[in-house]
Amino acid sequence: MTSVMLIILAVWFVALFSGAPIYVLMGLAGAAFAYVTDINLIVIPQKFTKAADSFPLLAAPMYILMGSLMNSSGVTERIFRFATVCVGWWKGGLCHANILGSVIFAGMSGSAVADAGGIGVIEIKAMRDAGYDGETAAAITAASATIGPIIPPSLPMIIYGVSAETSIGNLFLGGVIPGLLMAAALMVMVRALAIRKNLPSAPIPGRQEIWGAFVGAFPALMCPVVLFGGMMTGFFTPTESAGVAAFYALLVGFYYRDIDIRQIPRIVLETVETTGVLMALVMSASLLGYALSMSRLPQEFGGWLTGTVSSQIAYLLMVNVLLLIVGCFMEAISAMLILIPILVPPAMALGIDPTQFGLVVVLNLMIGTITPPVGIVLFITARVADLPFDKVCKASLPFLWPLVSVLVAITFVPSLTTWLPAVFK
Repeated sequence: MTSVMLIILAVWFVALFSGAPIYVLMGLAGAAFAYVTDINLIVIPQKFTKAADSFPLLAAPMYILMGSLMNSSGVTERIFRFATVCVGWWKGGLCHANILGSVIFAGMSGSAVADAGGIGVIEIKAMRDAGYDGETAAAITAASATIGPIIPPSLPMIIYGVSAETSIGNLFLGGVIPGLLMAAALMVMVRALAIRKNLPSAPIPGRQEIWGAFVGAFPALMCPVVLFGGMMTGFFTPTESAGVAAFYALLVGFYYRDIDIRQIPRIVLETVETTGVLMALVMSASLLGYALSMSRLPQEFGGWLTGTVSSQIAYLLMVNVLLLIVGCFMEAISAMLILIPILVPPAMALGIDPTQFGLVVVLNLMIGTITPPVGIVLFITARVADLPFDKVCKASLPFLWPLVSVLVAITFVPSLTTWLPAVFK
């Protein structure tokens, strides 16, 4: 079986250096295993169709659709205006507004890329107009965008929940406290930066300005309330909440009169294209996962690991180091789909709570989105800010520390991720 795995790895690396997409790499590696081991090749389409036939996975296209509708409905401007009147008068106020805006937008988008490319465009422009340098604006926008997939809804959590057979509802609830801690840690960092660089602050807003911003943003602010309220009361499941969220986003767009009925086909087409790529990843990862399982690589690795590492903390620290390195070179969902079959069984054998482990994995890989050389959120913010990639990377490095501090906190204190799911169990 070792020689078989070497053949699979050889196919993987040949395809990798050919520049093929990651789902092609996983599909070819899985198909190579089936061919070399004389398994009936009918298993390939069977694994593809079984992976796609998943009720919880229905949430993914709905949340993607919701994000597209929100980005097309003028919600981002209203959210950032509301965040600005709330905290813009603090020292370095627009930096704080940037973070608060990401927290609010996180309750609707579920994606770091959507945050950076949606509300991030508004945030960077506003900060530059107020006198902030482009590097600082881009760095804070990139760092705060990582909150998006931690505060629910979250597309990476859906993928993790489906792949690891973990409750998506628990993952959603478990992400609330870490997401708020990320925002608080970033704000502490910004406070120190504002004092050191003497960053500007906006005038204290009047009551009418605050009320106007609140009224303007109210329909958007109610989206997370609707989602959380429905899930916590059991009115709908996390999967069904995606459909409710998409419908609510459409209503918000019509309410603001920023979405024209003629835009709907374009928005739906964008959703289908994104979903197609996502489903290709999920289906090819299912085939690769089957190959790994049949080769007994995860079982052998897990047996060796549990025999070597007997402590939950030691295993979590090892996983943190591994994922922080992997996140520098791989896109988050691809890395998750490849590593979940290997990393989850030893974690469960050691008695680590599945919700805590899921949040540790997702947060690690979200930090990876702002670490070079393949930090996709860094690329997006660099493009939005019209700055060289290396400058944005350098400016973003200090903001890794607040995020890593939260990662350490949820590693050593499981209740930060498990308390809220237990309350609403």
